[in-house]
Amino acid sequence: MEPPKGFWAALWSFLCFLPYFFGLLLLGIVKGALVCPLVCLIMTIGNSAIILGLWPVHAIWTFYCIVRAKQLGPVLKLVLSIGVSVILASWPIVGIMGSVLASAGYGFLAPVMATFHAVGEGNTDMFVHCFVDGTWTTIKGSCTVVRDLKDMCFHSYFSTMDDLRLEDPPNGKPYEIRLWNVPAALLSFVCGIMVDMPMVSLIAIYKSPIMLFKGWKRLIQDLIGREGPFLETACVPFAGLAILLWPLAVAGAVIASIMSSLPLGAYAAVVAYQESSIRKGLFYIVSSLAMFDEYTNDVLDMPEGSCFPRYRYRKVPESPRSSSMSRPNSFRREKKDVKNPPSRAASFKDTIRELTPIKLLEGLFLECKRHGETLVAEGVITREDIEESKSGKAGSGILSIGLPAYVILHVLLQSIEANSDGLLLSDGTEITSDNRPKYAIFDWFFDPLMIIREQIKAEKFSEEEQNYLSKFVLLIGDSKRLKNLVTQMPSLSDRKRGEIDAFSRRLQGITRSISRYPTAKRRFDDLVKKLSEELEKKMEGSQSINGSQPQRSKSILKVISRKSFGRTRSRQSDDQESQPGNGSLLTQ
Repeated sequence: MEPPKGFWAALWSFLCFLPYFFGLLLLGIVKGALVCPLVCLIMTIGNSAIILGLWPVHAIWTFYCIVRAKQLGPVLKLVLSIGVSVILASWPIVGIMGSVLASAGYGFLAPVMATFHAVGEGNTDMFVHCFVDGTWTTIKGSCTVVRDLKDMCFHSYFSTMDDLRLEDPPNGKPYEIRLWNVPAALLSFVCGIMVDMPMVSLIAIYKSPIMLFKGWKRLIQDLIGREGPFLETACVPFAGLAILLWPLAVAGAVIASIMSSLPLGAYAAVVAYQESSIRKGLFYIVSSLAMFDEYTNDVLDMPEGSCFPRYRYRKVPESPRSSSMSRPNSFRREKKDVKNPPSRAASFKDTIRELTPIKLLEGLFLECKRHGETLVAEGVITREDIEESKSGKAGSGILSIGLPAYVILHVLLQSIEANSDGLLLSDGTEITSDNRPKYAIFDWFFDPLMIIREQIKAEKFSEEEQNYLSKFVLLIGDSKRLKNLVTQMPSLSDRKRGEIDAFSRRLQGITRSISRYPTAKRRFDDLVKKLSEELEKKMEGSQSINGSQPQRSKSILKVISRKSFGRTRSRQSDDQESQPGNGSLLTQ
């Protein structure tokens, strides 16, 4: 849809659009008002029951893991225990209040957005979908949120705490606090709060009128010309409400800036402790004001620069951004051609395809399904894997950990074979440093995988060794089958075996971290269901499990997801990988 040309055409389009917009908005508000109470009820009761029910277990197990942690020194354990006590005491209140607010926002806004999305380009039966969309899907979405919270509080939490409890200290020396640096850190903390909080507040309040009028000007221009966010129907409610509620948005931005001044100033204690210098901590306090001022100038399209100086507050700069006294590259803006500004009417559908962690996670489980069906047909994934999980023993984790690690290894191998600069997926998508998701959490996985890829490439494994590595990654949790696999490759040297073992454990460590995300648990359940159906077809006509008929995939899903996923406890501490701060590939 092209925006109208000329003032009168734009004005007529605007007048014709207003009744259409307000009609859909009113219908969405009515749907939101009807659905919101039920969504609030489901999410509030469900989340509160999970938080309060597991809180005693979380409290006891957290302190137990801190006390038993081998990689923490006595003083650090004491400090962590005090800090954890504050977090545990506030967790029920914050969790329940957050559930109430999140359920109210989601229950009301989701039907409104679905109403506008139903009349988007390419949709059919728009009239029916305007009334139906966003009702039942929002209710199911609220149940999904409760389930994800349960996965996070049960599977993800215990898996993470097991890492803390079982990991050995790096280089045999546990982490400890340098007590002689604590006074300087505390003084920097107090100075950072006292200076940054009032100054950041003044900067935010001073620039709030500029944000208010510039935002109104841009939104009204887009509304009249049906450009920018008003071009796409699905974005109209956000843009329309933004005009009416823009003062609230500005007030929220000011409040957020004031709240952000607390961690911004408190980070001075971290700088002073890491650099063992109170002088560096004070330098950071002044430099943080300059960084905040430059950032707001960039957001509001104001002239570059800041009245605050930027000092070098790191003895060994980690990056040009943290060490240079000049303006960071991320804040620099190229000079724009005023006569030919970029078009604001570009459709969101024409933008470059963005890769997100959720899309990549979905792709991972699609590949797990494809490879899993092949392994089931070959007999590599057997009935015993399900029986072991059903017995209640600590499972080998072949399905929950081994299979995703097996798939990731195949991605690395095909990337090496294709001489790709990044990670090449089976559908032809290439993930590089340019198009990868711009999330710090994704960097925790992408960078280690790129390192492993280069290391595997340098080893120049033969096809036979690659097959052995693939099976080793898959079966590393099953000592019996792993022993049989090792005996099948007597030609491998001890050095090669050690390298393959190291690669396998690192890949499984990364996979174990991925498995802790709630969305991964939910998708894993779907994967197990499909693999169970495939296994039932393969076992059809054969001897049934435990002398009875093979059970339905739903029961198998329940058994495996309860015992296998995310709760495969390592029987040796060297099976666990270190956290990012410990210098290893496994990240939380």
